[in-house]
Amino acid sequence: MNSFGQKLKFSTFGESHGVAIGCLLDGVPAGLEIDEAFIQGELDRRKPGKSEFETARKEDDKVEILSGVFEGKSTGTPIAMVIYNTNQKSKDYSNIKDIFRPGHADFTYFYKYGIRDYRGGGRSSARETAARVAAGAIAKLMLREVGVEVLSGICEVDGIKAEQLDYEAAKKSIIFALDVNKEEEQKEAILRAKNEHDSVGGVSRVLIKGAPKGLGQPLYYKLDAILADAMMGINAVKAVEIGDGVLSASLKGSQNNDEIRAAGFVTNHSGGILGGISNGEDIVMNVYFKPTPSIFKEQKTVTTENEEVDFALKGRHDPCVAIRGTIVCEAMAALVVADMLLLNMGSKMDAFVRYYK
Repeated sequence: MNSFGQKLKFSTFGESHGVAIGCLLDGVPAGLEIDEAFIQGELDRRKPGKSEFETARKEDDKVEILSGVFEGKSTGTPIAMVIYNTNQKSKDYSNIKDIFRPGHADFTYFYKYGIRDYRGGGRSSARETAARVAAGAIAKLMLREVGVEVLSGICEVDGIKAEQLDYEAAKKSIIFALDVNKEEEQKEAILRAKNEHDSVGGVSRVLIKGAPKGLGQPLYYKLDAILADAMMGINAVKAVEIGDGVLSASLKGSQNNDEIRAAGFVTNHSGGILGGISNGEDIVMNVYFKPTPSIFKEQKTVTTENEEVDFALKGRHDPCVAIRGTIVCEAMAALVVADMLLLNMGSKMDAFVRYYK
């Protein structure tokens, strides 16, 4: 499946080494001011080749809006956006034409479809996530209109954990580090792995501020379930925690419950979601990225004919995919919340009557 969402639905298309990637975003209400500079700015945050902590592949990631916008505003019709691929080195992958790269989707794509695009993984490449960021940027413009903000940063790299969370500092950090006191140590870990032809994992902390009470559908379209679905659909993500997450399993109910006073909740162990529905507190998630599977050490694998071989990878790859991945987390979170806002508009009869009467 290549689509996501209910009322606000987007589909993406394209491959890593194809002509272009892009998206079609349907369900944006008419009259939204489309800030193209903001959309491009979001893509610039995710684009490759900005520093030594990322892949050396340089892509401008210039977005072109093809439809759904007239005189700077959304028309209510589908918004199509395209990003052309301009820096491909497909020959870097010629040595793996018939080889499955460990840790990649090569193996599973081949056995599912009987064919695979070996040039950077084709559709399975994280290159596709640029299209998600473009769609997420428009979702952020929608959220801005109702005072909802989505922020993120890196709270862990190679086991080096942040001890403070400063989202403003993360905006200024080349690796989006949330803790300025841990940033240099985290950078050193990334570069050390890179110099050793290896990679490291990391954790993105996502914060959604200003979400109103009542977002999320009971039972089968819960807010936390769909947020987790959105995050797990991002390349290299292996786990998602809402609120205290795994820690909750080691607490007593008296420790984990968020007591309530007239002014609101005393704590936020739930991460802003109860029963799959937002409670008005900050929505908090940790998103765990595995180490980038593209490494330059010699590895053991098999060919498409199941012949055992040793091989060494070529190409340009991120030593820590979580760094650029955190921007994708923001985009997907924004798309989920915008979708939930639209869905929630029909949850009460009085709102229905107010709109049409």
